[in-house]
Amino acid sequence: MVTKTKGMGELFKEVINKDLCTLCGACIGDCPYTVFYRGKIRMLDLCTREEGHCYGYCPRTRTDLDAINNKLFGVPFTGAEIGTVKDVFMARSRDAKVRSGAQYGGTVTSLLLLALESDLINAAITTNTDEDKLPEASVARSAAGVMAGAGSNYMAYPVLEALNRMPKDSKEKLGIVVTPCQAIALAKMRLDPPTQRASLDNIRLSVGLFCTWALAYDRFYEFLKNNVDLPKVRKFDIPPPPANRFDVYIGKEVKSFPLDEVRKYRMPTCAYCLDMTAEFTDISVGSVEGIEGWNTVIVRTQHGADIIAEAKKKGKLEIKDLPAQSLAHLKEASLIKKARAVQEIVKKTGDKNDLMYIDISHDLKEKLLGHKVGAQGGH
Repeated sequence: MVTKTKGMGELFKEVINKDLCTLCGACIGDCPYTVFYRGKIRMLDLCTREEGHCYGYCPRTRTDLDAINNKLFGVPFTGAEIGTVKDVFMARSRDAKVRSGAQYGGTVTSLLLLALESDLINAAITTNTDEDKLPEASVARSAAGVMAGAGSNYMAYPVLEALNRMPKDSKEKLGIVVTPCQAIALAKMRLDPPTQRASLDNIRLSVGLFCTWALAYDRFYEFLKNNVDLPKVRKFDIPPPPANRFDVYIGKEVKSFPLDEVRKYRMPTCAYCLDMTAEFTDISVGSVEGIEGWNTVIVRTQHGADIIAEAKKKGKLEIKDLPAQSLAHLKEASLIKKARAVQEIVKKTGDKNDLMYIDISHDLKEKLLGHKVGAQGGH
């Protein structure tokens, strides 16, 4: 079951005030006591409730991964490198306009556009950016709105706030694009659905984004503001290894920063995240190492497989086999993220039997504690 034995006070004490908050947004949007402000979740007034969904849905409170995996996929959580998989391949949009505005192959944008076009969804919850390139949750109800949300910003932002703000009586069919921590929060919501918000059955498509870490909204914004003309920025990118740089596209120019300089602005909580490939979604999408302009796609549910089949049938996506070497590297990188997270958690708690928020089997824990992780890498 979802942890629902504590309230907002304990959430701040155990998670937010300890820099463990992921900024998923699960605790804001319909709560009168909390708000997102200047990169953090803030408490507006004292909440005296002794238990609440705010605590239960948080991806950094006790999380039963077996229960989540059983709910979504009908099998226990095994700790497999990239999670439950029905198919894996590489893909890109066949629409040049989509590809030009997207981060890599435009697969996520193409899937959302297809879902809108076929009336699978009426709206897509995703992330847009304002003039200063700060991320903000967006509810796109048109192709133009979906296109406006294309690309990556790399800064953490509480996307689930937009879901929580949907009217309780809404029948709007939704697609949602989430990072791994947001996907975990959404999965915890499905285990114990809220009764005072719009039904989670409204979500007809969940797309997850690969993520090794996210940047702190407030601190990284200050870095950018001091180094580039933000209103002129059109795109950010962290090319796959071995590039080791952060690129900022300003008009026709590209200004690059060493990735080690950018890593200083990572969210502290990312050190304790097991999931690199957004395992608890219908479809997960990332880049392909060494192959520009294509996405790695992991299909996890039959619903996801049906949407991919429709995209192929209607000529929306070009699909190729993922090279064996690329798949092997993805699996190893994902395994390292799991192992590093468990090892960092044990360093923090000082007790290998205390994994903070994670419930996993003894055998999996021992396997991850014994895996060599090397130096911090990834984007």
